[in-house]
Amino acid sequence: MLIRRLPWSAISIAAPFPCRSGGSYGLCIPVRKQLNSSPYSFCYSSGINLPPQPAHETDTRHSQSLKPGLYLVGTPIGNLEDITLRSLRVLNSADVILSEDTRHSGKLLHHYNIKTPLMSYHKFNESQREQVVLRRLKQGDVVALISDAGMPGISDPGMELAKLCVSENILVVPIPGPCALVSALSASGLPTDEFTFVGFLPKHSGSRRKRLMVSADQTTTQIFYVPPHKLSQFLDESSSIFGDARKCVIAREMTKIHEEFWRGTLGEAQEVFSLRQVKGELTILIQGQANSKVEPPSDIELESELRELIASGESLSTAVKLVTGKTSVSRKTIYSLALRKFGKQLEVEDDSN
Repeated sequence: MLIRRLPWSAISIAAPFPCRSGGSYGLCIPVRKQLNSSPYSFCYSSGINLPPQPAHETDTRHSQSLKPGLYLVGTPIGNLEDITLRSLRVLNSADVILSEDTRHSGKLLHHYNIKTPLMSYHKFNESQREQVVLRRLKQGDVVALISDAGMPGISDPGMELAKLCVSENILVVPIPGPCALVSALSASGLPTDEFTFVGFLPKHSGSRRKRLMVSADQTTTQIFYVPPHKLSQFLDESSSIFGDARKCVIAREMTKIHEEFWRGTLGEAQEVFSLRQVKGELTILIQGQANSKVEPPSDIELESELRELIASGESLSTAVKLVTGKTSVSRKTIYSLALRKFGKQLEVEDDSN
């Protein structure tokens, strides 16, 4: 029997899986691992004896040391299985975990039997906590930062602390994990080659409409985070600014049992969700504006239009004004062309009169 040492694990795998040992295949039976049991997985193969297991395990929280610094750890956005082994190792090894909501995060830590102490860190105490955290970091602590869901600093607390650490030359390490905007975008069916993440819109109506108008003119997929109680307001404002026919995707309950991707137009969404009560934060994606940029007319086309107007009796200045109103070309450019092509002709006509 071959014993393979795992770096750290607080999870279990339900089913056996094959493993290779010395050129032959055996059966690897994962053993449910808790912090007070043996950190081994057993691979059965013929001709190999199983050495005795240790009677007990000492605290291994710091067995794989991390460099002092701030670790931004991604956490599940709904399904507790969506956490990486590296995230679990960092959370288990840290000196302290900064948490947006300690009660909410406590459930995650309890699920994985992680005993690292929690410290609240949210938008209401962010500025007060910064110096306390900075002092601990300078003393050589490993500080992990998590949000309620997803990656810290992305529409969640963490941005200011990361900026402060960078300015103080303190190590900042991202520990990648789930992210609602990327998950929604990947499954949306909308263009993913370019996108704009807007996040939460401003509370002030004027600022909110101004930001929506900027988004409406962009050709990239627009991504918003919308609280459920503001869905109706968002759909009313966005449909009036983007237009009822613009395609959108509303992602809700992602990674959970009742996960839903609603697809349609903003006008249809307005009608459907006016009759539905939704729960949980929403990720809403709106298709970018179609690239309908028209090429400016050539000099030959402009000359043809000017000639027709002048031939019909319009003065040169009036013809220039009329052509300018129908194109994106500047009046100065069209007037210069008109003088160059028709100036002498008009002078001759004036002399003959």
